[in-house]
Amino acid sequence: MAILENIGEEFEAYTAEHLAAYPVEYIAGIDLYNAEEFHAAHDAWEERWMGEVGQHEKLFLQALIQSAVAFHHLEIGRPGAARRMYQMAKEKFSRLGTRCFMSLDLEEYQAQLDRALAWLLSVPDPRTIEQPEIEFPKIRLMSGVMDFD
Repeated sequence: MAILENIGEEFEAYTAEHLAAYPVEYIAGIDLYNAEEFHAAHDAWEERWMGEVGQHEKLFLQALIQSAVAFHHLEIGRPGAARRMYQMAKEKFSRLGTRCFMSLDLEEYQAQLDRALAWLLSVPDPRTIEQPEIEFPKIRLMSGVMDFD
């Protein structure tokens, strides 16, 4: 299990139950994302996304991928592309039509995304403002395992 540091406190991103129930690519992506290795997280989730998965899981993974890519774009100095990925991720999370998927509280995760990235929507062109200090989201799965397609 991945142990994370959260403002001086350690917490588990997932449990052994999650590890046994969910695809290895999903769990690996969580570890990489929480380590702020956004491009690598994208690659892990994309490997699963490109395979034989149900339509809801595919949409969910694509939203996660796009949220990770938004942060990658910021790392390489492309705030316009980051804004587009953020908007696309939000749209896909909305289309899922559920509060939780694969034990991820989507409302809580999106609130973290909004805190980190809403500044991208504050001006017509995010290249015209300086990037603020960002607190990167951390993925922590809720207790219990959910069925998924």
